[in-house]
Amino acid sequence: MVNQVTLNVQGMSCGHCVSSVENSVGKLDGVNEVKVHLESGKVDISFEEDKVSLEVIKETIDDQGYDIV
Repeated sequence: MVNQVTLNVQGMSCGHCVSSVENSVGKLDGVNEVKVHLESGKVDISFEEDKVSLEVIKETIDDQGYDIV
């Protein structure tokens, strides 16, 4: 089943931040799409919950140095 979620992420301030989040989350098996909205601090993610959990996605963003609120 495909899930869509929007996370509020703090600490993203530039193009490198966008690439960091999109590339790291996008590499996870089961993630279909990742779109960072830098101005609003939001990240839209489409993923298959039978392949990857939301917790793993959140941990991946956290590992890049950003806070999910």
